[in-house]
Amino acid sequence: MPNIRVALIEDHDLTRMGLKAAFKHHPDMEFVGEAENARRGLQLLMDRRPDVALVDIGLPDMDGIELVRRFREAQASQENPASRDETKIVMLTMHDSEEAVMAAFAAGADSYCMKQTELKDLIVAVRETNTGNSWIDPAIASVVLRQLRQGPGSADSDRTISINALEPEYEQVLEASPLTERELEILELIVSGCSNADIAERSYITVGTVKTHVRSILNKLGASDRTEAAVRALRAGLVS
Repeated sequence: MPNIRVALIEDHDLTRMGLKAAFKHHPDMEFVGEAENARRGLQLLMDRRPDVALVDIGLPDMDGIELVRRFREAQASQENPASRDETKIVMLTMHDSEEAVMAAFAAGADSYCMKQTELKDLIVAVRETNTGNSWIDPAIASVVLRQLRQGPGSADSDRTISINALEPEYEQVLEASPLTERELEILELIVSGCSNADIAERSYITVGTVKTHVRSILNKLGASDRTEAAVRALRAGLVS
């Protein structure tokens, strides 16, 4: 399997140097370029066509959201359709406001990661994004969940957020082994943001039993964590 070709557009020198070194320590990743501003960043994306690009929102000459929008427009104008979606974008930022989050997705970002995120989670975000999944930082997941509940028509942007719901193999799992009534109740509480302890108290069961149900729910939905399970449940219409 080919390495993930990664580029970084970040104006903070120490952050850029640290991430560059981190990527080089992962054998499945190949660092292909860096830029300290949007102008050079856009040229980097057009020239190198990385698999995944990490783009900081707070660039000095143009914000990262505008950079992503211009890059997506340039991709859309390509004559070769296969080249239009070859680069995935992970927004890397300190901003967790609803306006910034939704503007980033509207501009064409695939994933959204806070700079406070641990390095191991950032690496996971890059890998997940490269496979075509959207990785959403748990710190801002509530913003996306709220927009999904409201529906795409209520958002200020004109682009729906691309988040995988259920892969065909997991749809088959649900058909063969659907969520039980208790699992649906717990899934609803997960979507509402309840912890395992909260769920145990509300459902009159032990925390250990809650964990067993949660593992079953994650397996059936093909989700790696509670946030992904909540997003997939909302997108698939399992809860409202």
